[in-house]
Amino acid sequence: MDIATRLDLFFDVVKQGSYTKAANLRNIDRSSLSKQIKMLEDELGTRLLNRSTRSLSLTEAGKEVLKQAELVRQTIADTHRIVESFHSQPKGLLRITSPTLFGKQYVQKAIIKFMKAYPDVHIQLILDNKKRSIIEDKYDIAFRIGQAQDSNLIARKLAVNKPILLASKGFLKEYGTPQTPQELFALPAVVYANDGLVVNRITIGADSKLTPGVIWELQGKYRVNEPELILDAIKSGIGYGMLGAYMLDKNIKEYGLVPLLTNYTLPETLGDIHALYPHRNPTPLVNKFIDTIKEVIGETPIWESYIDNFSDYYKKN
Repeated sequence: MDIATRLDLFFDVVKQGSYTKAANLRNIDRSSLSKQIKMLEDELGTRLLNRSTRSLSLTEAGKEVLKQAELVRQTIADTHRIVESFHSQPKGLLRITSPTLFGKQYVQKAIIKFMKAYPDVHIQLILDNKKRSIIEDKYDIAFRIGQAQDSNLIARKLAVNKPILLASKGFLKEYGTPQTPQELFALPAVVYANDGLVVNRITIGADSKLTPGVIWELQGKYRVNEPELILDAIKSGIGYGMLGAYMLDKNIKEYGLVPLLTNYTLPETLGDIHALYPHRNPTPLVNKFIDTIKEVIGETPIWESYIDNFSDYYKKN
C-alpha cells in the first residue's frame, strides 16, 4: 500500500472520529486499518494521532498532515474525473445517498433505468434520513429535501416539493370536514419529528375571510420519524397530516384520502428537492444519472398527477 492510500485512510479515521467507523466505511478490518496508520506514522517519522480508549485527537504534526491528506484525496478524485470525461459510455462506481422514502420511490427507479442503459456502471445506494457528509463519506451524489446549505457542494434543483393537507374519509366522517384553519388545527394530527426537527407549523394565506400569513400549529397526537408511517397513519384515520406531495406514489383516491382547505394558500414548497455533488464540473456518470432521475420525476413532478386538479389547489389570490 502506497503513502497516498495511507493518507486517504488517515483522512477517513480523523473525519469519522474512530478506527471502527472508518473501517466500516471502507469495509475493511479495523486491525488492518490501525496497522496502516501505524505504518504511515513510521514512514513519516512522527506521531499523527493521540490515542485513548475513548477518543482520538490530532497531534500538531497530524493537523498539518491532515491538510495534505485532503489535498491528495482531491487530486485523486480530480484525476478520476478527468479520465472519466474521455469515456464514450459511463462506467465505474457511483455512490449515492438519499432520504429513505425518496430513495425507494424515485432513486431506485432511476438506478434500474440507468443500469440497464449503462451496464458497465456499478452503483452503491445508501438510504438514510440523517444527512451524511458527502465529501467525508465519499458520495458522488446526495439527494436532499430542503435548502442546500453546504457551500462546499454544488446543488441542482430537481423539483418543487409542494405541501398538501390530507385526511382519510373515515377521519372526516368522525370529525366532519373542516372548512377553516381554525376548525382543522383543532383536530388531532400526525406529525413528522426527527433529530429535533418537528414539522408541525405551516403558514396559511388568505381566502377572503382570513388575514394572509397566519402561522398554524398541528396538534400532533402522533409523532413519527419515518415518512412512510406518516402516510400510513393518515390513511388509518388517527389524524390528518401535512405531507410533501413527493411522498405520494399513487392517486390519493386509491388511499381513500381527501385534500383539505384547498381554497386557502399554502407555502409554495416544503423544501425543494436537490441533487448535491462535490465538484463544479461533475463527471459524465454523475451528470447522466441526474438527468435520468429528472426523467423519472418529470418536468412537472409525477407526484402532482396523483392529486386530481392539484394545480388549482392552494393558489395565491
